[in-house]
Amino acid sequence: MAVFLGIVRRPPHTLLSIALSTPQFSFTNNKSILISKQRYSQFKRVLTASIHSSTTSSRTGTEVYADQSEIIFIGTGTSEGIPRVSCLTNPLKTCPVCTKANEPGNRNRRLNTGILIRHTRPSGNCNILIDVGKFFYHSALRWFPAYGIRTVDAVIITHSHADAIGGLDDLRDWTNNVQPSIPIYVASRDFEVMKKTHYYLVDKSGIIPGAAVSELQFIIIKEDPFIVHDLEIIPLPVWHGSGYRSLGFRFGDTCYISDVSDIPEETYPLLKDCELLIMDALRPDRSSSTHFGLPRALEEVRKIKPKRTLFTGMMHLMDHEVINERLLKLRETEGIDVQLSYDGLRVPVNL
Repeated sequence: MAVFLGIVRRPPHTLLSIALSTPQFSFTNNKSILISKQRYSQFKRVLTASIHSSTTSSRTGTEVYADQSEIIFIGTGTSEGIPRVSCLTNPLKTCPVCTKANEPGNRNRRLNTGILIRHTRPSGNCNILIDVGKFFYHSALRWFPAYGIRTVDAVIITHSHADAIGGLDDLRDWTNNVQPSIPIYVASRDFEVMKKTHYYLVDKSGIIPGAAVSELQFIIIKEDPFIVHDLEIIPLPVWHGSGYRSLGFRFGDTCYISDVSDIPEETYPLLKDCELLIMDALRPDRSSSTHFGLPRALEEVRKIKPKRTLFTGMMHLMDHEVINERLLKLRETEGIDVQLSYDGLRVPVNL
């Protein structure tokens, strides 16, 4: 069975096909299990989560195998998410993108920006999150079971806004039920914010005995390379509004910059020979004071010259199909490979 970008495609003569048509099937050891049609949905979810099948990107034809590292886009939207409630409840104006996003499976549906690095290594696989925003629970609920993700082995924080750290409290499900603790890699300036916003996770002395809170280990990082589960992470300092420092990160040949309004000159050498660039692109027409818009993001792509670029952090003015059709033309005119990402997208990477 293959899982194609989150959609289970059931070829003929598989266990799932047999389970749909008959109440019983046998394995080669002659042991049989009974599966009713009512139990099929549950069986399908468990089987999908446990079998590490190849995954094919519909655009590139690239396959992700069980022994290959990959990036999973946990979310690709703004802090408020897409669709906006205000758009869906507006009786005077219809928002085309939010209307589409309200349909199940539509690629305009976007939660807080973040990725999961599934690092495949000889000593065992590990899952490294970059950011846990305020919608993290909803992202994890959708993608973790679908892609067989069980543990959260580390979290790396880009900055201390709610769409990057608002889900720290939700990590209690993992530290209470899956693993004893989770290391959180965070810059000192952002840790100071966490001391206020998540004071009970930083200092547990005031916690009532028996209360269940996330068990987190805060590890302070600087703007120097550091190691997370055998993977070298290189910080990419950027500006996220005037005077506000945020971090992108490079791992292997991939560069990830989710929240940026300007790139300092000293950061560009760290982006050299980038195979995959994942970068902020808020809106189609212009930049804001804190985020690249599509025109500026494309300027940076031309300057950095990655082999491939996936934009993230899109607001409701960015229609997935419409913008991607426009971006495809750049491949013909300039040889630039750029597209919008979407929630649940899986991309193989070399780490």
